[in-house]
Amino acid sequence: MDIFGIPIQAFLGQLLLGLVNGSFYAMLSLGLAVIFGLLGIVNFAHGALYMIGAYVAFVALDKFGINYWFALLIAPLAVGALGVLIERTLLKHLYKIDPIYGLLLTFGLALIAEGVFRDQFGVSGQSYPVPELLQGATNLGFMVLPNYRAWVVFASLAVCLGTWFLIERTRLGAYLRAGTENPALVQAFGINVPVMVMLTYGAGAGLAALAGVLAAPVIQITPLMGSNLIIVVFAVVVIGGMGSILGSILTGLALGLIEGLTKVFYPEASSIVVFVIMAIVLMIRPAGLFGKEA
Repeated sequence: MDIFGIPIQAFLGQLLLGLVNGSFYAMLSLGLAVIFGLLGIVNFAHGALYMIGAYVAFVALDKFGINYWFALLIAPLAVGALGVLIERTLLKHLYKIDPIYGLLLTFGLALIAEGVFRDQFGVSGQSYPVPELLQGATNLGFMVLPNYRAWVVFASLAVCLGTWFLIERTRLGAYLRAGTENPALVQAFGINVPVMVMLTYGAGAGLAALAGVLAAPVIQITPLMGSNLIIVVFAVVVIGGMGSILGSILTGLALGLIEGLTKVFYPEASSIVVFVIMAIVLMIRPAGLFGKEA
């Protein structure tokens, strides 16, 4: 059976690849949206944090024999702690000045991280094995579904929806939103706003690291893996609406699917389709699809 002259197995396989890429877009743009929406920081170091998360998993397995499942816990905690250190020592001095300084600082941090990891690991990619429990594939009849890719989609959706629920539907999320809009008032109620801000940045960094661990068995781990992805992720955030958490999740998944379909029908445009969509959206709705107009 063919779809528009393309065998259904090839069509669905490309659609699955697009959904997997969209899951990474959603998780990374989610972390960016959390940090920008709650702290107002354009975090250009997010791709570097994603890369560091993948390397933490690689080093944990290679040097200490720590398997994938423990790496899913260790990497976000380690990179989240690094995010807390960055926020407490550097970013906290920039909140009351022009946001461009935060962008320049985090861009510089990304370059430093890439240089350090390139010096330690070189530019050639490192491979990370698929965990034994998720090896193989499941035959669905109309296509063969790799188990690990199915896990990536499921885990990404669970994390994204859980984060959205935490921030939009819980008391803690209400405190976070209130603390960024009127910190003096929230502080008057006995809530430690600086600690809340610090933990928010750490959580955003941890989300990036988690995405890195999920990506490690799918792609080659290199010092440039974050910078190769971060521009597309920023486009996803802009299309969804800067600071919109739900917008980042839905837009990331949708653009991954659109990119996958473009590779089927017009491969030459697959590398620019996200940016074409961004240009069209910004012309029609400058605040993004889910963003709030100023």
